[in-house]
Amino acid sequence: MSERGTIRAGIGGWTFEPWRGVFYPEKLAHAKELAFASRALPSIEINGTYYRSQTPATFAKWAREVPDGFVFSVKGPRFATNRRVLAEAGESVQRFLESGVTMLGDRLGPILWQFAPTKKFDAADFGAFLALLPESFDGRKLKHTVEVRHASFKSAEFIALVRRFGVPVVYADHPTYPAIADPTGDFVYARLQKGEDEIATCYPPEDIADWAAVAATWAEGGVPARVAGDCVAPLAETLRRPRDVFVYFIHGGKMRAPAAAQAFMAALGEDVPPSVTPSPATSKAKGGAQRKKA
Repeated sequence: MSERGTIRAGIGGWTFEPWRGVFYPEKLAHAKELAFASRALPSIEINGTYYRSQTPATFAKWAREVPDGFVFSVKGPRFATNRRVLAEAGESVQRFLESGVTMLGDRLGPILWQFAPTKKFDAADFGAFLALLPESFDGRKLKHTVEVRHASFKSAEFIALVRRFGVPVVYADHPTYPAIADPTGDFVYARLQKGEDEIATCYPPEDIADWAAVAATWAEGGVPARVAGDCVAPLAETLRRPRDVFVYFIHGGKMRAPAAAQAFMAALGEDVPPSVTPSPATSKAKGGAQRKKA
């Protein structure tokens, strides 16, 4: 297949003190961090929206600070997903959309709905939640993706359900969460979470190259050999089509995540703006920094 979707790699958020002197220049003003990060990387996953509401003015401000072509992913609120009865999440979903997320305009990419590791698959209830996710809001088409983290979701019934709604399942490269590689929507969303701060690029260079090759195959509409064993259901030929791909280096090896995303884009042959190269002393001092949960 000659055509392929757009591939973007990024990080979770842009405020993380250990990035100063490693990713950001040491004396860069905090107010300029988003502008810097959005010119060094093609995408960022906004995680703060999972914990608290933002305002239309804030979303509009973020949109103004990033360049053309940059895309945010936005995590939906935990108030919608961390509940016993998902069918009752409608008010939380609506409140989130009305908070101004569409003020991001053409900078708005996927909306990520993340579920607790204890949340088990219930076809009727999960289907009711998917039915609450609108295809558009405020005149703008929406892209939804779900991150499920309980092994019960590795079932053909779940794959059939999300395919019916056209919602992609997050592919998780994680020590304990299930990896589900079935294409179920019009884009692919991966969160790579096994990185280490002791590695300059979070993942070893050969692993970065392998994941870049995986993304290229995803973008062309195929299922890469590396993740084929993580597919639950057979792939029909009608599902083989070009897809945009979003890959985030997140949580694991957080300090080195920006370097990983840049190395990933470079492995795809993309021009990558230079970021800060820390001195050995700086690297050692930052190396023990505490990670934030993604």
